[in-house]
Amino acid sequence: MITVTEKAAAKLKELIAEDKKEFLRVAVKGGGCSGFQYHMELTSEKDENDSVYEPNGVKVIIDPISIRYLLGSEIDYSEEVVGGKFTIKNPGAKSTCGCGDSFETK
Repeated sequence: MITVTEKAAAKLKELIAEDKKEFLRVAVKGGGCSGFQYHMELTSEKDENDSVYEPNGVKVIIDPISIRYLLGSEIDYSEEVVGGKFTIKNPGAKSTCGCGDSFETK
């Protein structure tokens, strides 16, 4: 399971409506300064093996490989950074880089 804060859900709903997309795809890819990096994109395409969650009314899709790295994670949104920024709080991360976009697993 993955959660989305109310603040992140409100911003995501706004962006999804603007872009005329259906889902937020969240994935983990190799790379970044800590070993893995998060990837988020709005899309209307869903693969048959994707897991679908709908926290706070946002349809989130995650591929079968990424889900094991993201279970229990929370997507949040902050406007403290110019232009705003989504962040992922991941209980499975042993450490994260300074920007919060990459992580190392336990």
